[in-house]
Amino acid sequence: MTEFLIDELAQKIWDYHHLNHKLEKSDVILALGSNDLRVAEYAADLYLQGWAPLLALSGNAGALTRERFNKPEAEIFAEIALKKGVPESAILIEAESTNTGENVTFSRRLLESKGINTDSLILAQKPYMERRAYATFMNFWPGKRVISASPPISFPDYPTEELPKDLVINIMVGDLQRIRIYPSLGFQIEQEIPDDVWRAFEKLVELGYDKHLARTAPR
Repeated sequence: MTEFLIDELAQKIWDYHHLNHKLEKSDVILALGSNDLRVAEYAADLYLQGWAPLLALSGNAGALTRERFNKPEAEIFAEIALKKGVPESAILIEAESTNTGENVTFSRRLLESKGINTDSLILAQKPYMERRAYATFMNFWPGKRVISASPPISFPDYPTEELPKDLVINIMVGDLQRIRIYPSLGFQIEQEIPDDVWRAFEKLVELGYDKHLARTAPR
């Protein structure tokens, strides 16, 4: 019964994190580096399908990749994109950022330094990062049309050996907490959290899914 309840609560938070934006042709696909290499494959597929003429890859190392990768996330993403057939001339690499705010800020700086006019972007990241990434982007780079997109994977199918279900739930719970507290800290725009979603958060924390809550200076 507890396992069923955990899955039910996690599904509610998973669904909330999705924005369900419809893809539209854009100026740039901006892929946020992460521990999930399926994001790189998805971003490359978006490019190959013609959704944008440029693929920007952002990320050095974060809390979940410092011990896993031996090079910046953006460089690993670039290797995957190249193997899938994205031409090197279409790839831009930002390999300094270590959190979502820096992903946006440093990618903006890179694009502007190259004189690339960017009115619209597809923001590619993990499924449960759609909402938080969008809220962060709109805070640090307002005035753009942003489509938040992620690999079309269901919650039951998402966990892997490298990303077990308990870890995924812990991260989702932590991301939901950040959606609530980060606007007051100047890191995100406000996002309404329905009462039932917040109750699911509280119950999962009560059940021990508190490993990725922000306890000190936020990231």
